[in-house]
Amino acid sequence: MSLTKLLNDQQQRLGGIIELLKQERSLLAGAEIESKALAEIAERKQMLLAKLEASETLRLGVQRRLGYDDDAAGAKQAAADAGCDQAWLDTLEMTREAQRLNALNGELVALRMEQNTRLLDFIHQAAEKTVYRSSGRVAAQTGRINAAV
Repeated sequence: MSLTKLLNDQQQRLGGIIELLKQERSLLAGAEIESKALAEIAERKQMLLAKLEASETLRLGVQRRLGYDDDAAGAKQAAADAGCDQAWLDTLEMTREAQRLNALNGELVALRMEQNTRLLDFIHQAAEKTVYRSSGRVAAQTGRINAAV
């Protein structure tokens, strides 16, 4: 398989991953989390990532067989010699975009977790302050509304 074909395959898969990361970001930024949709996106991302990893392993193997070093400089030289240096640069740019989107989504997940933790802490604090009388009713407490009518 030619290097150009391998890079095109990688770009196609990276494009799919980028699209899924954008969908994921949209779901994470929404008011309500759609866990089923997020799970489906995660599954599709894993499938694409596995295919991308296999393609990268194949590309690196071709690079080595052709006598190039298995580092970034070797990859750049192999692409230049094969006449597909622009495809290599485009692949690198798409990889950086996927990394950026993935980091952003990670930050959104962290914010959601922090928000949920604060909410749970508030609920626990409110529950601990509730004192019941022997009648089973909540006693009036300062700073709280007495809902007993």
